[in-house]
Amino acid sequence: MDDWITVAVLTLLAGLSMPAGAILARFEHIHPDWLEEEFRHAVLAFGGGALFSAVALVLVPEASEILSPIESVTWFIVGGVIFCWLDIMLARRKSATSQLVAMLADFIPEAMALGAVFSTGGDSGLLLAFLIGLQNFPEGFNAYREMNRGPSLTGLRIVVVFAGLAMLGPIAGLSGYFLLAQFPTLVAVIKMIAGGGILFLVFQDIAPGVRLENAWAPPLGAVLGFALGILGHDLLH
Repeated sequence: MDDWITVAVLTLLAGLSMPAGAILARFEHIHPDWLEEEFRHAVLAFGGGALFSAVALVLVPEASEILSPIESVTWFIVGGVIFCWLDIMLARRKSATSQLVAMLADFIPEAMALGAVFSTGGDSGLLLAFLIGLQNFPEGFNAYREMNRGPSLTGLRIVVVFAGLAMLGPIAGLSGYFLLAQFPTLVAVIKMIAGGGILFLVFQDIAPGVRLENAWAPPLGAVLGFALGILGHDLLH
């Protein structure tokens, strides 16, 4: 199979884990009620840990290998500021899409990086696609629950939207394969902006909603999410 077809297929499959997570969120029912609530918070924390690991172990380290320290810090701060502005705009419009923004901010640059890996003959593309899919699943779960509380989209429509968004994976992956692989500095800048934005969203929207009184599964969810990133980092290196 040609590498570009492999990129398209892998990024699509990784993207489809978003609607898969949304389907679980739509149909999950656990009793008693306190356990169901704790499970939801644990999944929220797991997604936060996975996002944080993407920043700490993938986006920032890889971008820092290309950018200078001043450039890295500058673009990281720019990313935080951009996503702060975006969060303010969403809050003013009462839009329940912060989890969705975090999910796409993680998915798109990683899909681009996957395409760039295949274009340069790297051998970590399959594992990277697997890790992207693992991250997208809890993020799809959390984003569905957040959006399902809003007035605009509910239920099956959210799942359909997420399935459509999965197509962004092949678009980003093929862009990285055919175009961005020739501009490593631009890819590094995108990664650093995404890293700053994701970190802002984790501490602005995800972490404050995780804690429950007398419940320890949610913080353990964050630990497990970060552990997933550590495992992926060690396997890739």
